[in-house]
Amino acid sequence: MAFSAVTARCPSLLRLPNGHTPSISVNQNSVSFRFSKLNLSRRYSVSVRSSSTSAVAPATEELKPAILLTENALKHLNKMRSERSEDLCLRIGVKQGGCSGMSYTMEFENRANARPDDSVIEYDGFVIVCDPKSLLFLFGMQLDYSDALIGGGFSFKNPNATQTCGCGKSFAAEM
Repeated sequence: MAFSAVTARCPSLLRLPNGHTPSISVNQNSVSFRFSKLNLSRRYSVSVRSSSTSAVAPATEELKPAILLTENALKHLNKMRSERSEDLCLRIGVKQGGCSGMSYTMEFENRANARPDDSVIEYDGFVIVCDPKSLLFLFGMQLDYSDALIGGGFSFKNPNATQTCGCGKSFAAEM
């Protein structure tokens, strides 16, 4: 249970003998107490008990991967990979350039070439790798595929993009 929830239910837990109640601010990793109108010549003892619990998502919620693939994109990528006879993964990244300042990169590469610091995302046996710097700009992105005659191909829905170009292959982001 969160510290603020305990003090909200039992405010007397932190009341001093003279009736003063501290103001409490709770951050992610710390708790601060502020007392007003205290007699500084008197000592007060404050004991704080802490326990650590890990947050567990309900069984119905799943953690979303860093880069999302739609079913259409996965089917098309599997088809492209099967046309080659190697054990390939898809490297997704960003590079400087394009209409809006940064452009997306995608290329198949041998799984053995994945670097130790790459993030690895797996979809039913299909593997995506992404370097840490690119992942900062791509986290939460959805890759889709359409075989429409006009506007078809891969499309990127990137929540980190502050601006995109008309073709959808480049973007701008503020970090």
